[in-house]
Amino acid sequence: MTGAGYAVIVLLGALLFGAGLLAGRRTARPVRTSDVGTPVEHATFETLHTASLAAPPLRAGLTEDSARKSARRLRSLLGTDALCLTDRERVLVWDGEGGHHGEHVMEQVAELLASGRDTAFRSDCDDLDCPLRWAVAVPLTVDHRVLGALIAYAPRESAVLARAAGEVARWVCVQLELAELDRSRTQLIEAEIRALRAQISPHFIFNSLAAIASFVRTDPEQARELLLEFADFTRYSFRSHGDFTTLADELHSIDQYLALVRARFGERLAVTLQVAPEVLPVALPFLCLQPLVENAVKHGLEGAVTSSRITISALDAGSEAEVVIEDDGIGMDPERLRHILRGEGGKSTGVGLLNVDERLRQVYGDDYGLVIETGIGAGMRITVRLPKYRAGVHGS
Repeated sequence: MTGAGYAVIVLLGALLFGAGLLAGRRTARPVRTSDVGTPVEHATFETLHTASLAAPPLRAGLTEDSARKSARRLRSLLGTDALCLTDRERVLVWDGEGGHHGEHVMEQVAELLASGRDTAFRSDCDDLDCPLRWAVAVPLTVDHRVLGALIAYAPRESAVLARAAGEVARWVCVQLELAELDRSRTQLIEAEIRALRAQISPHFIFNSLAAIASFVRTDPEQARELLLEFADFTRYSFRSHGDFTTLADELHSIDQYLALVRARFGERLAVTLQVAPEVLPVALPFLCLQPLVENAVKHGLEGAVTSSRITISALDAGSEAEVVIEDDGIGMDPERLRHILRGEGGKSTGVGLLNVDERLRQVYGDDYGLVIETGIGAGMRITVRLPKYRAGVHGS
């Protein structure tokens, strides 16, 4: 069974229990004229709404803040007198009556945290007025690791509450698994950006500084301008904040990169840039276009080629921005290109193309991978389509 199917089954179990519980409560009092639908339909809506409110905090992982924000909603789903959430070391939150029970919770769930098995126990409270006499505890697990526990308290032993606590705990586990996936995705993106930064060749840095040095005596003002371009380019490439940027910032960095390249190759390299102003605010993954331009420069001037022309366009295409990077260089065997995009090109071959293609597909879906047209001796044309709006993609 897939993770998604498991999540649906767990959520439906919790929702059906909650719907029945709330429906029972609803039938015990007159239905208000403002209620919409039958009591069961209204109870189902309330359960879905409560679950939707509890989910977002848990997507941040099992922390004191996320536990505090979700506990009241989880207790409402269970309809219990008190609810406690713990990690492996401490109580994260107590919601409801009998907060003094929190002092002994970690001792009572120690075996559960070690074994990962549900447990039920009497509260052994000395306060005769305390309504909490029985509790059921369920482990919160992700990838077979026990992260903490959910403990529901009630006045008396209840098989229904035990089953409900298990279903709600499993629903919580699904949210925590999604949080783990979000963190893994973020770590993967950061690793990919580090890989792209590593692709900024030491030879390029050395050659750029050598080109700047060559102007120090003959054209000090040009040397100064190139040094500023180099500083801004490296500052942008090694920035530490944000997974995304704007097309305007990415193109500005590319212009700085090309200024340094032209300082080295002079008239051997001609660049044409065509940009529609309306696409400049479009957000895209950070360092997404620069590797493609670097690839165009490399293949445009590789071997015995005496001169090369690179064309970069960023145009409005309705709901998308279309970026095309084209060179008239040596091109590539299409079969070799397919191997590169499948990750079979070797550790130092086509890393930039593969990295960018994977990141585009990860952010926008498989329909938005690189479209590359090439052939031996025919140059290369790379097309990138960027949705003007996509939830979660914001330039920084």
